[in-house]
Amino acid sequence: MLSDVVVPARAPWSAVIPAGRSLTITDLGGNQAVDCLVYDAHDTAVRYSAPDTIQAQGGIYLSTGSVLMSNEHTPLMTVVADDCGRHDTLGGACSKESNTLRYGHHTWSQHACVDNFLAEGARHGLGKRDLVSNINWFMNVPVEADGTLGIVDGRSAPGLSVTLRAETDVLVLVSNCPQINNPCNGFDPTPVRMTVR
Repeated sequence: MLSDVVVPARAPWSAVIPAGRSLTITDLGGNQAVDCLVYDAHDTAVRYSAPDTIQAQGGIYLSTGSVLMSNEHTPLMTVVADDCGRHDTLGGACSKESNTLRYGHHTWSQHACVDNFLAEGARHGLGKRDLVSNINWFMNVPVEADGTLGIVDGRSAPGLSVTLRAETDVLVLVSNCPQINNPCNGFDPTPVRMTVR
């Protein structure tokens, strides 16, 4: 095992995962959303692409067998095990702006995933222009009949996990989502475990 870290509720995390190694994300409390970005560790201009991933696998939800594709259409990581069964890559990361639009101006001061991404990304030389569409592990975002995205109760539970194998050396950037205004976190963010083997 290379590392085993419990990330507190609302906190960021990052690590370089060498090719062939795996990252397991464990939802310790259940119903926690884990926002995630992936970059080529040697060239961060090569980064996770939701459109390339959706096109390559022919579906919008991520689960076992999903290959996380880059904007160069190269594989970054593969989901090799999944207790939850469905993860989102359409809903995006929460921000002060999106919180204000969805939930009202009183939420402006609330901590958001974009804040975590910017703080943790700065440790690796990344800035706002490097933030792209992300993955929301354990988050349930169904597409409704009218085409809108629903953000509803998660399908996860305490102890469920998802494991990814690195297909190349990757930098993984995570925001353990601080969202408290919708059911993606059960209105109560909780810690997650990040295990690199």
